[in-house]
Amino acid sequence: MDLSQHSPSTPRRIAHLDMDAFFASVELLRYPELRGRPVVIGGRGDPPLRLADGTHQFARLGDYVGRGVITTSTYEARKFGVFSAMGMMKAARLAPDAVLLPSNFATYREYSRRFKAAVASVAPCIEDRGIDEVYIDLTDIDEPDEPLGRRIKEAVGAATGLTCSIAIAPNKLLAKIGSDLDKPDGLTLLGMNDVPLRIWPLPAAKINGIGPKSARKLSELGIETVGQLAAARPALLQQQFGLRYASWLLRVANGLDERPVVMYSEPKSISRETTFERDLHVIEDRARLSEVFGRLCEQLENDLLRKRVVGRTVGIKLRFDDFRTVTRDLTLPHDLADAQAIRGAAGLCLKRVPFDSRIRLLGVRVSSLRRPDAQQGCTRARQLTLLD
Repeated sequence: MDLSQHSPSTPRRIAHLDMDAFFASVELLRYPELRGRPVVIGGRGDPPLRLADGTHQFARLGDYVGRGVITTSTYEARKFGVFSAMGMMKAARLAPDAVLLPSNFATYREYSRRFKAAVASVAPCIEDRGIDEVYIDLTDIDEPDEPLGRRIKEAVGAATGLTCSIAIAPNKLLAKIGSDLDKPDGLTLLGMNDVPLRIWPLPAAKINGIGPKSARKLSELGIETVGQLAAARPALLQQQFGLRYASWLLRVANGLDERPVVMYSEPKSISRETTFERDLHVIEDRARLSEVFGRLCEQLENDLLRKRVVGRTVGIKLRFDDFRTVTRDLTLPHDLADAQAIRGAAGLCLKRVPFDSRIRLLGVRVSSLRRPDAQQGCTRARQLTLLD
């Protein structure tokens, strides 16, 4: 559903709101004594031990042994070069004295629900972009940008105790870039006349949609900044990237973006996966693999129920110790949303994989999603009959 149906003459006002170091900030609410210290979130370790005097005993990142990855880190940890998606062993070398906390996604989802409800109480036209960010269409709200932005920030703070950064701009592209310019707790106002001064000096990779591969290719052409991209010869870009992507590059480099704020879009697939602390053998570690496999299927069932969808295609993903990645899919004649049915179908996919190496990662996916109606809703009986 697109609620950004404004006349061409109406200037759009689009905000991007990004929670500041979201997971880490939620943890600091639980452990305020960690404020100002480098803290890293990741893995599935035990929670901090509460001592008799009411204080906590925290794990040290330098003592971590395994192959997990960083979920997020506080700004103090980022000063050491520790960022999300980094391997924890590498992070341990950079910031050995940082505090290590396990991820707690149930709590993060609850705070995500709270901040989005707070935003909706002020500006209801919201596009959900994940657990910690949203786009907001402010075009029809008769209030100046700065006080409106502050009102949204205050609502989020009152509901969660957390800070967020907001940028208000003529489009989603500039709002997304802008929300990162004045972090943390930022309020950034951008107009098209700000593009040369505030956007063009930024690295080209700051544009959402220019990935590492494209950024490297641009760098080889001598194009490092957004401004250099805006000034690039169209023929050169077309030769390197093709007409469609080259045209897009020139448009976004000049701050142009017509995408609407979309309040709802149907998910195409839902997946769960985990990377093991050590590579697992399909026979020697059968019990561990079976336990993780079952847990992933149960998590998928919860995800499907929460999103009120069912699916017809089940898939698995395996990454082996030599970093080979294998996927298999199975499309069923009936919809399913039950953990046992998902496990049965995923098990059939696993039987089509030759296990000649240890397993590094295991994932399960349900796709071909739709919202069931009264006549076509899947039932547990039908699902189980299919897999008997």
